[in-house]
Amino acid sequence: MQFFVLAANFGLQPSSKQLAYIDLENLPPISEIEDAKCECCGMSEECTPEYVGQVRDKFFGKWICGLCAEAVKEETDKNGGNREEALNSHMHACVRFNKFGRAYPILYQAEAMKEILKKRQVRCKSMGARDNTDATKKGGIVRSSSCIPAITRDMDDLSMEN
Repeated sequence: MQFFVLAANFGLQPSSKQLAYIDLENLPPISEIEDAKCECCGMSEECTPEYVGQVRDKFFGKWICGLCAEAVKEETDKNGGNREEALNSHMHACVRFNKFGRAYPILYQAEAMKEILKKRQVRCKSMGARDNTDATKKGGIVRSSSCIPAITRDMDDLSMEN
């Protein structure tokens, strides 16, 4: 079976407007597109089987969407380059969000605020303890000289003269 196609579509001279024959039996097979569901967030994407295989090879046999792949990349940069640990951490966060956050968004937000306050409290305690130990070691603020004795002496001199 053959079809006529404009030659301009195949990189030939666009001014020639020639027709070319295409033999359908000799065309390379087109990869079927399949829906792939992210194992982290559950989002589906249309992908070729070859692409799914590449992603699975990159992420230890798990298929993750592009958004989660970027999050794993950021996590990998933060934790020193351990991609498997970053992937597990991201998957744990997604599973936790999908179980709790989607079902109870207000409670999830309250839990997030609680965690922020806990971290802040721990940070303040650790900074406070560090500041107190530094103050006792150094003896507080140390001055090299002060103008107060000179002012006091001048005031005493004025009061004696009167």
